[in-house]
Amino acid sequence: MKFFFIVQGEGRGHMTQAIALRDMLVSHGHELVQVMVGKSERREVPKFFYEKILAPVDTFESPNFVTDKANKSIDIVGTILFNLKRQSIYFGNMKKLDAIVKATAPDVIVNFYDLLGGIYNKLYKPKAKFIVIGHQYFLQHPAFEFPLGRSIEKYLVNINSNITASGAYKKLSLSFREEKDHPSAKNFVVPPLLRKDIALLNPTVGDYILGYSVNYGYGNDVQAWHKNNKETKIHYFWDRKQESPEWSPEENLTFHQLNDVKFLKYMENCMGYISSAGFESVCEAMYLGKPIMMIPTEGQYEQLCNATDAVKSGAGIMSETFDLTKFKEYLPHHKSVHEDYKKWLSKAEALFLKHLTT
Repeated sequence: MKFFFIVQGEGRGHMTQAIALRDMLVSHGHELVQVMVGKSERREVPKFFYEKILAPVDTFESPNFVTDKANKSIDIVGTILFNLKRQSIYFGNMKKLDAIVKATAPDVIVNFYDLLGGIYNKLYKPKAKFIVIGHQYFLQHPAFEFPLGRSIEKYLVNINSNITASGAYKKLSLSFREEKDHPSAKNFVVPPLLRKDIALLNPTVGDYILGYSVNYGYGNDVQAWHKNNKETKIHYFWDRKQESPEWSPEENLTFHQLNDVKFLKYMENCMGYISSAGFESVCEAMYLGKPIMMIPTEGQYEQLCNATDAVKSGAGIMSETFDLTKFKEYLPHHKSVHEDYKKWLSKAEALFLKHLTT
């Protein structure tokens, strides 16, 4: 069968999921004919994605979040106004997308939570089956427990998910744990899509904490905490383009530009992991048995939901701030769930092939 991927390019999670699924499909004789990455002007598609996806890749501008001036929290009003101004660009990009779909003639289009991908499917109605993949669809599953309150944000995140899945044949809900399918809503629960590189690692407990956030503004919070805790070793990955590949503002604190091989190496040997609650890296840390502290990006309700669900699944703890003192106190008490988690992950290949090829 011929597959066509549309990938949301905000953060690294959707891209590593696409790489993992590509490897799985190709190993069973299927073909990935084209990848389209929806991105904003402030993001570059990482070099590792082009190297690992092993298929033709093209990019297009897609609706995305706008952050505040500190590049930390999400500016909701700014996001709406910014994207409204760019409507003509987005409609032009859908024409481009449709031309490539017709030229490649895929059997299945897989959308990794790109907003324009869902709108395209609704308006252009391509012949290919349209299947969506993301943890966000698990938020629409009866087993998901939302954080208390914030009903408006809950409503908005579900609208966003519905748009990305417009006209979808199936929603494949990535989940930290096994739950029953909800077929009446076309909602099917599947394990996380982890890169095969993760299974080759031999985790140890090192002497440093690893960190990562999509919005580099949180690096200032890490530096502020570290000034009073200089004995703690921290390796922190970010996407601040103006800095060098490796930057140490002081002893025991090093910032790294995003690099997938380097990131996994540091993940393999860290004592614990702090993140802004992106789904994919939390899954990787759980697989390696690493304790996690999640600090959801301010204004990004979806990450608050991720963190709440991960805590329920035994991943670690949640915090409103980058207070690593709280995390260091938690570390000796963490109970790893990685054995049960690996059993759930072992079902991934059979489930994805079943949903995507039958």
